Amino acid sequence: MLFDILSDLVKIDDILLIVKSLSTTSEIKGNSLNIKQQEKWITIGENDDPAHMHINSETIKTIEFIQEEKPERTSFSVVFFDRKGDRSLAAFFTKMHDDKKRLNLSRKKIYDNLQKKYGSIIQV
Repeated sequence: MLFDILSDLVKIDDILLIVKSLSTTSEIKGNSLNIKQQEKWITIGENDDPAHMHINSETIKTIEFIQEEKPERTSFSVVFFDRKGDRSLAAFFTKMHDDKKRLNLSRKKIYDNLQKKYGSIIQV
């Protein structure tokens, strides 16, 4: 299930994958990145590329679709949590609003269809 949802996400244009710790934030645009799995490790991107990530599939326990209301717009993301409940990875849907802050309904439909396919909260 984890590999499947990540595979679907990296196929979508204007997805921003963010890994965040207390002292570091790493961002990778997910447009058409390669994805593969060897044993417990899922690799997004290529090892020789300037940016890529390795995800330990054994440590991700919950995935949630989150819509967060902000003062001027709504943020849409898929967040991956580890066994402690800490965020390991987030995939943010970018370009969800136009310059007048109106919701892009075709982008919202992509998000909604993915949420419908997997459910709002997924236990891995």
